[in-house]
Amino acid sequence: METITLGQNGPTVTPLCIGTWAWGDKFFWNYGNGYGPEQLQEAFTAALEAGVTFFDTAEVYGMGKSEKFLGQFLQQTQQSVQIATKFGPLPWRFTAQSVSDALTESLKRLQLQQIALYQVHWPFAFFLSQKTLMNALADEVKRGRIAAVGVSNYSAEQMRDAHQILAVRGVPLAVNQVRYSLLSREVETQGIITTARDLGVTILAYSPLAQGLLTGKYSIDGAEIPTGARKIDSRFKKEGLQKIAPVISLLRNFGEKYDRTPAQVALNWLIAQGNVIPIAGVKTAEQVRQNARALGWRLSDDEIAELEQVSRPWL
Repeated sequence: METITLGQNGPTVTPLCIGTWAWGDKFFWNYGNGYGPEQLQEAFTAALEAGVTFFDTAEVYGMGKSEKFLGQFLQQTQQSVQIATKFGPLPWRFTAQSVSDALTESLKRLQLQQIALYQVHWPFAFFLSQKTLMNALADEVKRGRIAAVGVSNYSAEQMRDAHQILAVRGVPLAVNQVRYSLLSREVETQGIITTARDLGVTILAYSPLAQGLLTGKYSIDGAEIPTGARKIDSRFKKEGLQKIAPVISLLRNFGEKYDRTPAQVALNWLIAQGNVIPIAGVKTAEQVRQNARALGWRLSDDEIAELEQVSRPWL
C-alpha cells in the first residue's frame, strides 16, 4: 500500500482515510437505525483487511461515542493504526489548560497515550486566541501526546497564521481538513490548495463524494429517494441533479474502463491531485470495501484533466 506523510514530518498514513462521523451519531446519521456496534466493528476490521489504517474522528461525533468505539476496536488488533481526532474551541474553552483537558478526555476515550493527528475543528475560537491555542498544541507535541497538529476549515490566511505561530515553536502545521470534491472545488479558487502546497501542509478532504451525489445513485429518473438532510438540499432536487449529470456521466465512462464505480473514480481523482487524502465516511464493512477500491490504480493525466474541465462550475 502506498503511503503519505502528513505535512513535512508527521505520521505516515494510507492515501485514504476512514471517516467515523456516523459512529454513534443519531442526530445527523440516525445511528441505531439499520446499523450499530456490530456493523461498526465489522467496518473497522474490513478497513484493516483492506490495508486502510487511517481513521478520522472528533470529540463531538456521537458526543464522544465515535472515539469510544475506535478505542474499543483498537484494543482488539495488533496492527499499527493512525487516529486523527478534533478539538472544538467552544466558548467555555479559553485557556491553554482547556485544550490540554480536552485532549486528555479524547485520549481516554480512544485508550491511547498519543494521538497521531490532533486538529482544531473550526477556526473561530470565541475567547481563545489562535496564539494561545497553537502554543497549547505545540506544548502537547513537546509532551509527546500529539504526533502532529492540524486544523480544519481554515482559510488560506488562517492557515498561514497557524503555521507561523507553530513554526516559532519548531512544530510544523501538518494538515488542513476541508470540504473538497469534484462538486466542491472552492478551496482551489480560495487559494487553500496552493497555500497548503507552499507550506508543506497536507489536505484532508471531507465529503469527497458530496454527500453521495458522486456515487451516481441519485438521478432525475432514479428510484433512490434522498432522506434526512438530503431532502432539503437543493443539489438533490431536479435542477441540481440535472446540473451534475455531465460529471456523473464521465465518472461512469471512466468507471466502465477501469471496472470501478463512479464513487471510486471520484475518490481516485482527489488522490491524483497529490497532497490530498479523501476521508470516506462509512457505516458498514461493504462501504469500506467499496471505498478501498479507489486505491491501487490511477486515472490517466488526460482523464484527470477531463474531470477537472467538466467540474469547473464548482470552482
